[in-house]
Formats: sequence, structure tokens, C-alpha cells
Amino acid sequence: MNDSPSAQTQPRIHTAPRTDISQNQGQFRIHFNFPGHAVPDHSDHGYGPLATVVESFMDPETLIRMHQHRNEEIISWVPDGVMRHDDRQGNELVTDAEHLMVMNAGSGFWHAEETLADDPPLRMLQIFVRPHSLDLEPTIQHELISDSVANEWRQLFGPDGTDAPLYVRNDVDFYDCRLDAGTTTTLPSRSGWDTYLYVFEGAVNVDEESVGYTESALVTSDSDVPITATEDSMLVAFVINPTAPITRQGTIGR
Repeated sequence: MNDSPSAQTQPRIHTAPRTDISQNQGQFRIHFNFPGHAVPDHSDHGYGPLATVVESFMDPETLIRMHQHRNEEIISWVPDGVMRHDDRQGNELVTDAEHLMVMNAGSGFWHAEETLADDPPLRMLQIFVRPHSLDLEPTIQHELISDSVANEWRQLFGPDGTDAPLYVRNDVDFYDCRLDAGTTTTLPSRSGWDTYLYVFEGAVNVDEESVGYTESALVTSDSDVPITATEDSMLVAFVINPTAPITRQGTIGR
């Protein structure tokens, strides 16, 4: 890719429609969003350390049996409803709008996911980050997160060693925002890094580009890029170092 951020004087915005890459397992359904697909002629389905952003649906009374992940960082973002987690380390965790879970799979981590019969239907994001090195120490983070503030970005994870509430082992910052219709904010950014935006709910204009429900945009810019909600919206954004060293041996997020 020859879109070097340092060479940009105006925002470069690559938009992508709702993905048509999906799997339907009945009570469990997933849609794969590949950030690299937004960029024409980009040779990688991922974008630097961000491998994929998966929109996941679980009906009430659904069990995804114990299975292993290796060499990927899996983040569960649940804006509404509950996702119940069990693992071979004895953790029984509930991820919901007040909690974020980061599973740093490393050399191997076994877990299961479940919804109970009286749980609501679940729609969530499961985010797959490529670590910088293979076979790192496996661990899990499950933390209470700060309350969201309307029309403000909330950082939820960042690279290991930073001040972010939770961490991943590569150069990705993650934010969410509930943006009221008619309100303008600025896309999260960092000098020399790029930003991938996903519209979980609603619709927005990114600079002059329209991005609707479950659509996305990959933005390179050295200047502030405005986002205006054309309807009440729920957004997530990933600020990515496109030149970070990466591994490609994750169970799913290769």
C-alpha cells in the first residue's frame, strides 16, 4: 500500500459496505469484517495488527462448547445483553455493557461461551488482534469499564504498557462512542497511525463520506477528521499502527 500517512495532506477515506462473509450455525451467526478489504489492491484481509472485527449473534439458550484459541488477542465488546464465559482456568465471567473481556490467548487458551434461556438475544463484536510474537503467556482480562458519556469517545483497550484500561499485545487502540443525531465529533487518531471505523448502529458522515449501519471506513490522515451522526449512532474505532510487527498464526484472526 502506498498511502503513507506522512504523505497525506487531506484525509484518505476508504469505505466498505456491510460484509457478505458470514457463517450461519443456527443459534450462532457471525459476520466477518476485514479491515484490509476496504483498501483497493490491499494484499492482506487484515490491516496491520487488526485481523478482523466479527459481528456475532447468539440466540437465548445457546452454548458454544469448550474450544481453544492460540496466538491471537480476542476482545468481547457487548453493548447490550450478556455473554457468559467459562474456561479451563476456572473463570466464570459475564460480559455485558459494564464489562469488557480481553482473552490474550498466547500459546493456548480454552474457553466456552453461553447464553441462558432467559437471556436476551445477543449481538456483540468479537475483535481479533494479531500479537507481535508467537506463543506468549496466555491470560484473561475481565474488567468493569467506565460509564460512557454521550458524544465522547471512550478508550477501552490499548497496547500493553500504556494507560489504557485493558491491553493487547500489539499496536491497536480501541474506542467506542454513542453519537447523537446531528452531533459532530473528531475521529480518534494518532500521528503515523491509521483509523478503522465501524458503525454498529446508525449512520454517520466521515468528512464527506457516508458510512451507514454495519458499514466501515479505513481513514489515513495527519489532520483531524470530523464525524457527524445523521441519526443516533453507536460507533467503534480502532487506531492502528500499520507497520507494527505481526504474527499470522491465530486460530481465527490470521
